[in-house]
Amino acid sequence: MSKKTKKNAVTALYSRLSRDDEIIGDSNSIVNQKKMLEKYAEDNGYTNIQHFSDDGISGGTFDRPSWKQMIEGVESGIVTTIITRDLSRIGRDYLQVGFYTEVMFREKGVRFIAIANNVDNSKRESAEFAPFLNIMNEWYIRDTSRKVTSVLRARGSDGKHHTTNHAIYGYKKCKDNPSQWLIDEPAASVVKRMFQMCIDGKGPYQIAKVLTEEKVERPSYYLAQRGMGNHISNYKAEEPYLWRGTTVAHMLSKPEYMGHTVNFRTYKDSYKDKQPKKTDKEDWIIFKDTQEPIVDEATWETVQKLKKTKRRSDTIGEANPLTGLMYCADCGAKMYNHRGSAGYERNWCGEKTDKKRPNRDEYNCSTYDLARQDYRFVPCTQHYIRTEAIKNILLETIQEVSRCVQLDEDKFINEIINKTSSQQEKSVNSLKQQITKDNRRVIDLNKLIRQLYEDNVIGKLSDKRFNLMIEDYEEEQKQLEQSIEQSETMLKQLDEESFNTTKFIELIKKYTDLSELTTPMINEFVDKILVHEGKWENYQRTQEIEIYLNFVGKIEITKKEIELTETEILEQQELQKKRDKKREYNYRYMRKRRERLKEEQTKIKADEESKGA
Repeated sequence: MSKKTKKNAVTALYSRLSRDDEIIGDSNSIVNQKKMLEKYAEDNGYTNIQHFSDDGISGGTFDRPSWKQMIEGVESGIVTTIITRDLSRIGRDYLQVGFYTEVMFREKGVRFIAIANNVDNSKRESAEFAPFLNIMNEWYIRDTSRKVTSVLRARGSDGKHHTTNHAIYGYKKCKDNPSQWLIDEPAASVVKRMFQMCIDGKGPYQIAKVLTEEKVERPSYYLAQRGMGNHISNYKAEEPYLWRGTTVAHMLSKPEYMGHTVNFRTYKDSYKDKQPKKTDKEDWIIFKDTQEPIVDEATWETVQKLKKTKRRSDTIGEANPLTGLMYCADCGAKMYNHRGSAGYERNWCGEKTDKKRPNRDEYNCSTYDLARQDYRFVPCTQHYIRTEAIKNILLETIQEVSRCVQLDEDKFINEIINKTSSQQEKSVNSLKQQITKDNRRVIDLNKLIRQLYEDNVIGKLSDKRFNLMIEDYEEEQKQLEQSIEQSETMLKQLDEESFNTTKFIELIKKYTDLSELTTPMINEFVDKILVHEGKWENYQRTQEIEIYLNFVGKIEITKKEIELTETEILEQQELQKKRDKKREYNYRYMRKRRERLKEEQTKIKADEESKGA
């Protein structure tokens, strides 16, 4: 150490007080610590003293301003002596405290003194007990952390308090009762609009773009400007209106907006953890109706369902609102939407004309589509249907249901209750029978596999044959297990499914104009649509469509047959004859054309063979 350094050497008097220490009493206050340290320094001849104090900071962390400043002095050689009241003032992490007192201070030639513990690293015998004191100090904070966690767990489990320190965007804390959240009207109106935009067919990133363009203050900025939220000190003031899709998606998934309290979203394995970990949703504790809701439960549930399906817009327009609602009635897979330009029509000679065909917009079974891409065979078929046809059927269904509700509301309610109960019972029985059947087959397969192993061991079955049979049986077993899991999931959904005719009637009354099918109507009314494979009969294609509406389940519209006059009946019959005649003509024409093409190909092949000979 240079003479200059020794002359300017500083005696650091370090004091620290955490919030927990304040409870113990005045003896631990920063002022009393400083007085004690000054007296000790004066009595023992230490000069050029300098105080370093961290007030209100836990000993579990070493990210303290004054501590870091003092350590910089140690590393630069300015601080040569450190005096503190006791070892716990340095910290309560025995590994970190041990590093500083046993390693760093010794390497830098710094004398360390803990007055109350009689620790002086210049006296070897006095420092031998220090590691045990450090362990006891850490045990203290560990025990305190355990007690605080128990208190917070009990507090968060009674349903009267929020475990989060800040109200989420859209709410604010009540001044008289901080545990109670009140609606923050300016922010709540933005939240309501976000949910409505999602129902209108916009995704999180589209919503974020709209809010950014309209210069709506983003949540962190809005809350920080009002002294609220988790980002009061680290929000980006230069980006007040920059909304992000991830922020919108996260907000749309919060049950709190239904008026619920959600506790224990995060946890820490240890008090040493700097960043909390996310708790699985199954482990959240939710208390319903603890504050005024911003959105109703039906709206929130609709948005959660919409978020599960990604809707991508293409070159010919916006994303199809039916995507995610269409399912194959045979295999249960989602149906894929195909849209694009269909090109120009061709004449009977196959030549392109100037007449443009309508753009493609149809749905196919995804199982069938994916199998075709991989050149695989699957038992399912195309299930082709045009989007326009589905929309017409859907609008007609909603209009007819609305008409039934308006004519006789009580009758409609009774019919729905009786019908849905019967449908649910049939579905439950069918699923239970399927599960029983699959389980029996799994048991049989286990017996067969066991027998195969025994036959292979004793030599009755060759290894090649054994491997082939085992592979087939295991594949079948895998498919059965998937079928059982799917059936059990559907059974659970049916048990939890509730039919609420009151909410459905409120939804019907919400829409005064049902003349046109809109995206919000689709999202709020439709639960799912099952599409069956089309069938050809008497030159006509028919296709069964099952429509399930929210709150009431499957809807079947029974139309009254219109009584035609004799003249109208004759006209219909004459029209049908013309159609049949045209179809018959087209059928004969195409058959002759195929035969002619076949003859031409046969002749060409024969000529090639004769030339080759």
